[in-house]
Amino acid sequence: MTTLHTELSAYYTSLATANQCGERVYAQPDRQDEFALLRERLAELVQGHKVLELACGSGYWTAAMAGAADFVLATDNNPLMLTAAQARDLPGRKVQLAQIDAFEVDFAEDYTACFAGFFWAHVKREQQTDLLARLRKITGKDGLLILIDDNYLEADTAPVARTDAEGNTYQIETLADGERYEYVKNFPTDSALRKKFAGVAKDIRILRLQHTWLMSCRLK
Repeated sequence: MTTLHTELSAYYTSLATANQCGERVYAQPDRQDEFALLRERLAELVQGHKVLELACGSGYWTAAMAGAADFVLATDNNPLMLTAAQARDLPGRKVQLAQIDAFEVDFAEDYTACFAGFFWAHVKREQQTDLLARLRKITGKDGLLILIDDNYLEADTAPVARTDAEGNTYQIETLADGERYEYVKNFPTDSALRKKFAGVAKDIRILRLQHTWLMSCRLK
């Protein structure tokens, strides 16, 4: 596990320990209409699918998929986050939680769709090709991939602290306990997303909202 990956895990562990579990963003009043639209669109996309969810966190998006998908395996590497997700009382016959690191997923082909909410931004550019290859192995040809993540907004986003040689951008956040964390947070444009996925996916569709974006595609 890389130092950066460890830092990111420590950051989310600190959030969970403080009983925040990354929920602050979902409580922001100015994002409620967007989140309602995203939940509706996500449910439409996963209708009838067997879904692998990466980095499920507190299960916010898991709950949105549970009623529409045939099955959801919601994974996270943080047991505290999984405990928070379990507290949502998700339907046991359709949703299973598992402690699995998103960077190490390695199943035989079995799932028809993969979803990640607010996770792709944390994947370093040099890690993306390997991760997509893993997901292609899991979903097979024409597997559905859905991503939701943040836009960069000058007045609403923590400033970028630095950019590394690979073009990854980093943010720094100090939590209530005083601990300071630096982690990757990339903000790809539509053109950057299309360029990245052009060689591995088709039917690329991007919905760009004020605060967030949703991308869906079929893996080749």
